[in-house]
Amino acid sequence: MATPAKKGFYRQEIQKTTWDVPVRYTGLTPVGSGAYGTVCGAIDQRTKEKVAIKKLYRPFQSLIHAKRAYRELRLLRHIQHENVICLLNVFTPDSSPDTFQTFYMVMPFVDQDLSHIMKKGKLTDKMISYILYQILQGLKDLKPSNLAVNQNCELKILDFGLARHAESEMTGYVVTRWYRAPEIILNWMHYTQTACEAYSF
Repeated sequence: MATPAKKGFYRQEIQKTTWDVPVRYTGLTPVGSGAYGTVCGAIDQRTKEKVAIKKLYRPFQSLIHAKRAYRELRLLRHIQHENVICLLNVFTPDSSPDTFQTFYMVMPFVDQDLSHIMKKGKLTDKMISYILYQILQGLKDLKPSNLAVNQNCELKILDFGLARHAESEMTGYVVTRWYRAPEIILNWMHYTQTACEAYSF
């Protein structure tokens, strides 16, 4: 039998995934999903603003997943830049360290990601220049689905799960495969020693 939702939380099934969220966030609707998590839109009843809530898939299933989740959380909390998505809140439905299995991150809701806009083919030269400028303003894992754009063509960089400090030897997995620069592929474990993104545009 499933355990009841924690006090002050409610439970909802979304696309075969159980979400336990505080009652302040209402109207959960699926927005998208990726390799590491799912995002839902919701209304924050305290601020009356639309927010995006990200639930990571089993963030503590391995040491690598736990480090990735921790890095993303720290970066979102500390980076303050107009072109980087910010962290509004973090919560867990788990009531003790012994049962701590998951957490959710709350961020501002942004209309759509750049990959959706590109598929519609509605980008003018002026819009492309403005978006590119904002990407360069913000700058590991840049790809259209990690770039959110609102109706005013203002861009926010999303998803810091793969970001990290430079170390002498890094993990081999860096950047979504189809968006890797040649220098990352060729210098597999030492990719901080070369300049990246030279070919990404």
